[in-house]
Amino acid sequence: MSFKHFNRIATGVFIGLAVCALAAIVTCTKKPSGETFTGTGDGRNGKIEISITVSNGKIVDGKVLSHSETPGLSDPALTGIIEQIKKTGSADNIDTVSGATLTSNGMIQAIKNAYDASQGQNNSTASYSDTECDIVIIGAGGAGLTAANEAHSKGAKVIVLEKMGVVGGNTNSATGGLNASETSVQKKLGITDSNEQYFQDTMKGGHNKNDPDLVRTMVDNSAAIVDWLISIGADLSDVGINGGSTNPRSHRPAGGAPVGTMLIKALDEADANLGIDIRKNNKVVDIIAENGKPAGVKVEAEGAAYIIKAKAIIIASGGYGANPDLIVKYVPRLEGFGTTNHKGATGDAFAWIEKFNGAFVDLDQIQTHPTVVPGSGIMITESVRGNGAIVVNREGKRFENEMETRDVMSNAILKQTGKTAYLVFDQSVRESLKAIEGYVKQGLLTQADTPAALAKALGIPEDALEKTVSDYNGYQIAGKDPEFGRNNKQMPRGLVKAPYYAVEIGPAVHHTMGGIKINTKAEVQNTSGSSIPGLFAAGEVTGGVHGANRLGGNAVADICIYGKIAADSALEYIGK
Repeated sequence: MSFKHFNRIATGVFIGLAVCALAAIVTCTKKPSGETFTGTGDGRNGKIEISITVSNGKIVDGKVLSHSETPGLSDPALTGIIEQIKKTGSADNIDTVSGATLTSNGMIQAIKNAYDASQGQNNSTASYSDTECDIVIIGAGGAGLTAANEAHSKGAKVIVLEKMGVVGGNTNSATGGLNASETSVQKKLGITDSNEQYFQDTMKGGHNKNDPDLVRTMVDNSAAIVDWLISIGADLSDVGINGGSTNPRSHRPAGGAPVGTMLIKALDEADANLGIDIRKNNKVVDIIAENGKPAGVKVEAEGAAYIIKAKAIIIASGGYGANPDLIVKYVPRLEGFGTTNHKGATGDAFAWIEKFNGAFVDLDQIQTHPTVVPGSGIMITESVRGNGAIVVNREGKRFENEMETRDVMSNAILKQTGKTAYLVFDQSVRESLKAIEGYVKQGLLTQADTPAALAKALGIPEDALEKTVSDYNGYQIAGKDPEFGRNNKQMPRGLVKAPYYAVEIGPAVHHTMGGIKINTKAEVQNTSGSSIPGLFAAGEVTGGVHGANRLGGNAVADICIYGKIAADSALEYIGK
């Protein structure tokens, strides 16, 4: 081969390699074109900061810059929502990730704030001045949003104040359902139930410490609240059973999906369509008085304070499950317990009503939820047990009727080795309940092909778990559990379909049954037993409905029913 010919070949190879190398460089370093904008949102544990790249009005890239969410458990939301916006190019219609609702909401808020910034809107500079309205509602959880809808729909000028950056509060985390009896949905599904049985179950579950008048009012209004919520877009088409309930009455979305995120979305959209003034990041710091009566609220927003004068006030600010000082003050043995509550549940309202001699009830009644993933605050819904799961200890054995009330199950778990236990179920249970998919996405479940293999993965005796599952399956077929008394309604399916799943669980502070004392009209009571004029309350901030223990599904019923009652009572008070 001549030198000239070789040189041509070498030159061609060099040029070819150079072109390939250049193409590789371009491919590897190519980035979405457009401008980058940042935004922040409120997650479960604190602020989430993201950046997005916007080109021609569309989001072409996104990145989480900082967050305080639980590592691993929040990853599906942090990464999944970024993938959504990169696919759709939009900040609208973003779906929350099941099992990570609060993180999802924080991400969505941050993305929307960043996108608004790209359009020249600045959501961080909202300013407020002294104003007035007919009814001011403190808190934008389930109770507050329900009250706002009812009051506005009947002609009142309403302002809702929410100290967090997102609406929903603890309702966002509600999973099991909304308890109601004699409903149109139950009748359609062929479920026999009665108001009287619902009343008796609730009183028994609360160890008869409940106020029977408050319970009766909740029960008697439960069917109507289901129909009303359906009318505004809620999906309550599925009915399950929770611990302490004689009959299936926990209304939830189709397939057993979590009730809370659906409910808040429906209420929030309904309120937005009505144009209701809902102010996020507006923290009420006090209720002001004139002539000894409630006359408005003092609010802090963007570092400044302002006053809202109001003819009536509805307190719907939630319980105190995220305030360890109050928890230990009322129940010292709960020191060091984790909580399922969002960080805004701090019981602020208690101090506001002291000047009016406001009365309290059952402040020492605090519920621990038995099935919470240790160290995470993530609650495994009671519906998993209701749909057939069992609970075993480190010896691979059941130790209590899984459908017992939350206080009984919590105490039973604390008596086991390690003070935790394992929730065990199979593929058929998973397929029966959409809520479980959120736990799968969060990586919470241990999975194996057989009960023995599952036991080995958990480090518990294989023979013991095999026998436990086999015995339970026999009880399920017979419709009777001679060991722990679980009845046929509480054992809807056997654990026979592989794969098998388990998740470690233990008790954590979940619900504060005590709070502000109200009557059946949701009027706040004073220490003399009289109603405080113009002051109403609804939801977990109140006490008396649940007594010494709350049944799963009763919180969502309580907040919606008494939220509506509070609005109607406030409307009556102001003459609307």
